[in-house]
Amino acid sequence: PAKGLRTFMISSSTHENVRFPGFRTEPLPTEQPRTFAMTIPQKKGSGNAGRSSEFFGVKRIMEQAPHHHARHGGRNGIRAIPLLLLRKRHIFRGRIRTVSAARRAPGRPERPPSVPAALFLTQQTFPRSVFAYPAREFMALLSLQGVTLNLGGKTLLDTADLHVEQGERVCLVGRNGVGKSSLMALLSGDLTPDGGTIVRTPGVTFGHMPQAVPDHWSGPVFGVVASGLGKEGEALAAAHLIATGREDQLSAAKLALARDLLQSGEGWERHGDILEAINQLGLDPEADFATLSGGNKRRVALARALVASENLLLDEPTNHLDIKTIAWLEDFLVRRVKTFVFISHDRAFVRRLATRIVEVDRSQLYSYACTFDQFLERREERLDAEEKQAAAFDKKLAQEEAWIRQGIKARRTRNMGRVRALQAMRSERMARVSRQGVVSMLAQEAERSGKLVIEAKQAGFAYPDGYRVFNPFSTIIQRGDRIGLIGNNGVGKTTLLRLLLGELEPTEGSIRHGTRLEVSYFDQLRSSLDPEKSVMDNVANGNDTVTINGQQRHVASYLMDFLFESDRLRVPVHTLSGGERNRLLLAKLFTMPSNLLVLDEPTNDLDVETLELLEELLASYSGTVLMVSHDREFLDNLVTTTL
Repeated sequence: PAKGLRTFMISSSTHENVRFPGFRTEPLPTEQPRTFAMTIPQKKGSGNAGRSSEFFGVKRIMEQAPHHHARHGGRNGIRAIPLLLLRKRHIFRGRIRTVSAARRAPGRPERPPSVPAALFLTQQTFPRSVFAYPAREFMALLSLQGVTLNLGGKTLLDTADLHVEQGERVCLVGRNGVGKSSLMALLSGDLTPDGGTIVRTPGVTFGHMPQAVPDHWSGPVFGVVASGLGKEGEALAAAHLIATGREDQLSAAKLALARDLLQSGEGWERHGDILEAINQLGLDPEADFATLSGGNKRRVALARALVASENLLLDEPTNHLDIKTIAWLEDFLVRRVKTFVFISHDRAFVRRLATRIVEVDRSQLYSYACTFDQFLERREERLDAEEKQAAAFDKKLAQEEAWIRQGIKARRTRNMGRVRALQAMRSERMARVSRQGVVSMLAQEAERSGKLVIEAKQAGFAYPDGYRVFNPFSTIIQRGDRIGLIGNNGVGKTTLLRLLLGELEPTEGSIRHGTRLEVSYFDQLRSSLDPEKSVMDNVANGNDTVTINGQQRHVASYLMDFLFESDRLRVPVHTLSGGERNRLLLAKLFTMPSNLLVLDEPTNDLDVETLELLEELLASYSGTVLMVSHDREFLDNLVTTTL
């Protein structure tokens, strides 16, 4: 809303019980709970009279807005401009019509174009109780208004709205491929929408961690991280060279600029902030960015965003971070960051940080100002209501189709309105977008292994250069154990897995395997996937069928269980997203019978729904599981022992 204007939202009260008349504040239900509600008393009646009086009660709210403002904290006598921000097809049933905005008060400006007219239900379908929600006045740091985005022939956003206020911690959730990262790119300015507007508060900057690290970044890690600060970052990079005794590498102009910054007093503080972020993320400030692994490059991108601003846009910040670093990042974001929008499938991370959940689903955005657990419940309520509404619509459509087939009587002039309504219903049904299905996972289990799976006796390992990965240890792994390997990045978890599997020989002690072991290995680097081969060829090795639990299945049908559409089956693997690669590796893994599953970072890039299905599969797996993961909830839900 423009300055000086108060807005009202009209909604059904089916989510709340009104226990007494008069005004009171309470959280707004499901769709916009970050605003607050005032219950408006309505005249009671029965039948059509009751519905009519309620409808005109809403009109009275509009007409008597100055009176309500005077009594309840309003100002300037501005008449209310109604807004309906709720998703009408998920809250209401029936037709909706537009009502013009209320008249302006004398001497006040006209309604700005950015404030839309209200939407109200017709009298026949208006709810029996009415809430009027005065939206608290705010200045959104970022606003998406009616934004549409199409990429690769697919509509990712369709007239979507999103407002991010100062102090909010907004988590974007949704299935893999629905457009979360594209939405983040819109917020950062890296993408331009096909329609609608994006409004950014002047002077407010956001530090951005993109999904894909830009190719043009180069130089020492410190310089790349500092570059997020613009010209100040260039001066800080030069100051770092001075601090490390390498001022001879600077030109006279940069040397003078760096010294001026350091003498101001703030320069050393900013220099320390950059070093803190670099050190906490386990990076070497002098390392050449081009030589880093993909995981470490993402860490550099995270550090760059953290120091750039107190407002952040973070795309999967916890990927490739160990548990210790994730805990530090959580504390940093709570203590030092004002506003941030982030994408994450780490449920513990989201539970700790998010104050609002925004779900991207079928080109629409659904906002839930609640905890993550409450979001899961409310989303199910929304989907159930949507399913019931769709079933009622389909039933009505079937009745109308049966009517139109009755013959010439149905096409008389006096029935043409009904015919046009049927045509509109057909168009609406064709435009309906079905919700994406869920992954269907089934692990093939081989013959039971012996009771003893792996036994290590005083096993230790060191590289030829003398670097010791771990000291001698002893352990026994038995059939049915689900063991989680935890530790900081770089301490040797993957090396330990390879040692236990016999791919490496211990430099001390011994490792003994049990009988009848059939191993399936989900590797961290996805090296078992050929990036140049197609999706089908990676799973079936050029064949048309795969054998699943003794039955032949066409590879295309099998891959559809893992949500690969027909147009994705023949594309090369290097074009897939991270989540799609993980699903493909799981599909390949489960074509092989096993009684020992070894999973190295299986949760990276998987959406919440797929993670939960993977948990269910592993919980019911009768064999032995060894897993490396930094997803705390995933470990808590599955492992019986940690190593």
